[in-house]
Amino acid sequence: MAIDEKTLKVAARMPGGAYPDGMAYAPDVHKLYVSDETGKTETVIDVSTNRRVKTIALDGEVGNTQYDPVTRHIFVNVQTRRQLVEIDLSTDAIAARIDLPGADGNHGLLIVAQARLAFIACEGNSKLLVLDMRTMRVSQSFDVGRNPDVLALDASASTVYVAGEGGVVPMFRFDGTHVAKVGEGSLGPNAHVVYVDPATHRSYFALKDLNGHPALRIMAPQ
Repeated sequence: MAIDEKTLKVAARMPGGAYPDGMAYAPDVHKLYVSDETGKTETVIDVSTNRRVKTIALDGEVGNTQYDPVTRHIFVNVQTRRQLVEIDLSTDAIAARIDLPGADGNHGLLIVAQARLAFIACEGNSKLLVLDMRTMRVSQSFDVGRNPDVLALDASASTVYVAGEGGVVPMFRFDGTHVAKVGEGSLGPNAHVVYVDPATHRSYFALKDLNGHPALRIMAPQ
């Protein structure tokens, strides 16, 4: 659904698939791309009209979606095919399928455009893959906590946070195309979502159930 920022009321509703999970906005074409996990498709919505304009069949369960401002393409995880799919915005057609050796349930996705790196979190085997977007090949692989999902970037610190359902949140720092794990901490169960404030460098974790109650944990860098 679309929400009016001034009134905070629902302005429009549009179909998002059977199980809409991730989404990315492509400003060049004013379109929103929504991943439909169990429907195995990518839904394309024209935000100027709030209408669905296309449904792209991806032939596998779909994970998170990201926009790359360098190629001006959309990238989306197809987790049951262990692939990252590239979508051409001019045609809304699949431009490439990139195989991901070592992936199992590649769901979480974060593109760091300026470094030409894509970080891919794999739920099935608790791995973080690093894809070099210059070669479109997996360059590094790391063990992470159980069921990794949402990733967040602290751009000025060149640091990536990986939230995980198991509660362990690792941090990675990149220098050029090289990535290194710099630490991890236990945030509590169901650390599903992470957001980083670029001004304060604080990270925010929404916990679904902490001792019977939802909670928000805020972490400050040391």
